[in-house]
Amino acid sequence: MSANPDSNPYDDLLGAYIRSQRQLAALSQRQLANMTNVSNAYLSQIERGLHQPSVKVLRSIADALNLSGEALFARAGMASPDQDQDQEQEQTQDSNDTESAILADSQLSEEEKQILVSIYRKFRTRTQNDS
Repeated sequence: MSANPDSNPYDDLLGAYIRSQRQLAALSQRQLANMTNVSNAYLSQIERGLHQPSVKVLRSIADALNLSGEALFARAGMASPDQDQDQEQEQTQDSNDTESAILADSQLSEEEKQILVSIYRKFRTRTQNDS
């Protein structure tokens, strides 16, 4: 929990996520601060959930860590409804592509194809319900 009573729940999660991604990239806080043109102290406050960075700073952090800007914005609670709709459309297209690939596989019998599609749909439904 952050020490800032005005922070939102995403601040702590975002900071922890940025910290973990920085550590995975084997970067010190100072190195990431230099790469993003923010002060080391400010980056430390972001990682501890004391400040929510601006869009410009988030983009800079995402670029430095080779992350998707949209993923980082979502972690910050800043995903737009358009992005949510785009993501749903991409997931639907991915699902359709997967099912099409299964159904087009000439090495599977029709029964095997139907079983695989059924299992795939059950996994997708379970995953969506867990979200």
